[in-house]
Amino acid sequence: MKHIIPVLALSLLSISASAQDLNTLTAKEKKAGWKLLFNGTSTEGWHTYLRTEPSAAWGIKDGALALDQEAKKNGAPGGDLVTNEEYENYELSIDWKISEGGNSGIIFGVHEDPQFKQTYLTGPEMQVLDDAKHPDGKITKHNSGDLYDMKKSVKYAAKPVGEWNTAKIMKKNGKLTLWLNGVKTVETTMVGEEWKALIASSKFKNWKGFGEYAKGHIALQDHGNDVWYRNVKIRVL
Repeated sequence: MKHIIPVLALSLLSISASAQDLNTLTAKEKKAGWKLLFNGTSTEGWHTYLRTEPSAAWGIKDGALALDQEAKKNGAPGGDLVTNEEYENYELSIDWKISEGGNSGIIFGVHEDPQFKQTYLTGPEMQVLDDAKHPDGKITKHNSGDLYDMKKSVKYAAKPVGEWNTAKIMKKNGKLTLWLNGVKTVETTMVGEEWKALIASSKFKNWKGFGEYAKGHIALQDHGNDVWYRNVKIRVL
């Protein structure tokens, strides 16, 4: 019994330290030019697409940006959450966790304009999904880590539903690379014939404006399910 208290204390100390590391930057990251897009306590720096403020459906829970579908049932408008700023060449790192049977996505290159009613009408998406229980999990190019409906991951890398995943998107001078949990899942270019071919073979082939904007907002998708995002940071290249 005399060893229980030290072990518990060590465990609690570890949990506390881990919590303190959330939504922060190391000295090395700061020196490399990384900046937080989410401070862990508010939706500052974000707004709901085509609105001036964030919807109340997006809140903070346990240090994460959380989309609460119950809040929508109680009258809070939904909608995708987008960065106030636009970005062109950058490296984005973000942790995500999806609810059982849930669907969401990280959408980038979003051109915010009333003629485009949704973020996905212009922005390509890195899929966020419960691959095992959502119907899209059975569709090629619709799994977590895929460039949604455009290019399938070269290797499946998602963790089981309920666990945190770390996604990374690097976009520089037209070259796009996606990683999930340290695994490179997709690599392509967003200019030229390769990009045109990917669009032409997707559901977006007749969508005017899709994938055409080199500079745009980053969006977290409201697809009607609870989802959580944290450790959202960016480094402009």
